[in-house]
Amino acid sequence: MGMILETLETVLEYLVGIGILLFEYVGVGIIIVSCIVGLVRFIKHDEETRILLAKGLATGLEFKLGSEILRTVVVREWKEISIVAGIILLRATLTFLIHWEIKQEEKDHISKIQA
Repeated sequence: MGMILETLETVLEYLVGIGILLFEYVGVGIIIVSCIVGLVRFIKHDEETRILLAKGLATGLEFKLGSEILRTVVVREWKEISIVAGIILLRATLTFLIHWEIKQEEKDHISKIQA
C-alpha cells in the first residue's frame, strides 16, 4: 500500500509541476503579447490602449496566480507556504488594482464619448 501511495504522490508532483509550468508560460506569453500590442496601439495613438493593456496584464496575472495556487499542492514546509501565500497575496492585489484601473478607464472613456 505504501508503494502505491508513493507512486501516486510522485505522479501528482509531476502533474502539478507540468501544470505550474503551463500556467506560468501562458501567463508570461499573454503579458508579452499584451505589451507588444499595447506598444503598437500607443504608437498609433489609440485611445483604448490603456484599457486593452490593463486587461491583458490582468489576464496574464490571473494565469500566474493559478500557477501559484497549484504550487500550494506540493509545498511541504511552513516557510514555503508563507512564501507562496505572500506571492498569491501580491498577485491578487495587483490583479484587483488592475481591474479597478480598468473600470476607471472605461468610465472615463464613456464620459469622453458622451461629452
